[in-house]
Amino acid sequence: MSLRTALFIGIIVLTGQGGDIALSVAMKQTGEVKSFTPRNLARTIGRSFQIGWMWLGIGLMAVAFFSLLALLSWANVSLVVPATASSYIVGTMGAQFLLGEHVDKTRWIGVLIVCIGVAILCAA
Repeated sequence: MSLRTALFIGIIVLTGQGGDIALSVAMKQTGEVKSFTPRNLARTIGRSFQIGWMWLGIGLMAVAFFSLLALLSWANVSLVVPATASSYIVGTMGAQFLLGEHVDKTRWIGVLIVCIGVAILCAA
């Protein structure tokens, strides 16, 4: 794996999961949708787009998406897709350490298995 490929995989993983975390913060600030009427949905969407975290999340996810497109233009899909599975690791760590969510032992074991799989892929 070239340095450029590894760099873009890192950008995709970090910005993609950073975007997910930012969107999660924004939606928690927006509040739960209790009624799915068009009027209430429009009000909820309007509130969510007034939160800075929403715009940060959208921006980060856009960077991740366009980085993925660039990476796929020169790297094999058989490498890119499994390597970006490391986003599950970053997402789980972000959920626990940044959002304060409880991650149980079973999920950490799953993250460990994903780590092993990504390490095997990168070594090949």
